Amino acid sequence: MQIAPEITFRHVAKSPYIESLVRRQVTKLEKFCDHITSCRVAIERPQQHQRAGNPYRVRIDLTVPPGHEVVVDREPTDNDLHDELRTVVIDAFKAARRQLQELVDRQRKDVKTHEEPRALVVQLFRDEGWGFLQTADGREIYFHRNSVLHGQFNRLAIGAEVRFEQEEGEKGPQATSVHIVSKPAAPVSERAAVKPEPAPG
Repeated sequence: MQIAPEITFRHVAKSPYIESLVRRQVTKLEKFCDHITSCRVAIERPQQHQRAGNPYRVRIDLTVPPGHEVVVDREPTDNDLHDELRTVVIDAFKAARRQLQELVDRQRKDVKTHEEPRALVVQLFRDEGWGFLQTADGREIYFHRNSVLHGQFNRLAIGAEVRFEQEEGEKGPQATSVHIVSKPAAPVSERAAVKPEPAPG
């Protein structure tokens, strides 16, 4: 988590025990989603309440990239007016965990649906800084060394599997980004694709 949880108390005495409980519950949330960017927890006891007992209210507000918000309001009901604050906090986090799990499942599904296509490196002109990919349906895609992510052009080899994004260039489709997925299991000769160096002398 990038930002420590923000815990506030309103009309409730600040309690190190409850703060510790909240932090433990936040740690459990991170097991379901490791990219939460903010967590705000408000614990209050409304003053204007005519029923007997101590009805606590707990609000949890989580921010998850790329712009999602998970909000839980645990309000007292007729059946839980006498619930201890500890129980109310745990119930609120259980509800947050359910919402967070649903969000993560949706995000994973979206990533799988929009996953970048894959291809193999079939031509590599290392000295000139370009080559060609071949997709599963037989299309050839031009790429330049500048489109290989993380400056890893020199790590490419014939037969390497990559993920890529493409656009239509002046001379046909070309890759705008190339990400190495795996190298070939056994070295493959690049002699036919690599421009031979001139003989010394």
